[in-house]
Amino acid sequence: MTPMNPIWGHIAGVFILLMMFTFLGIWFWAWRKYHKPTFNRMARLPMEDEPEVESETKEDRP
Repeated sequence: MTPMNPIWGHIAGVFILLMMFTFLGIWFWAWRKYHKPTFNRMARLPMEDEPEVESETKEDRP
């Protein structure tokens, strides 16, 4: 069995760092104060009344 090339360890390390920085970047972007009103509005959506939906009958269809 041949030994694994050490470059694969470096590639894996760089990939993990890229994924970590991507995760942290998305996390910081989501927690900015700029997004707070939008997230608060979306959090209240399930508690709001549902709009009335008109049901279609066979006569209404073309």
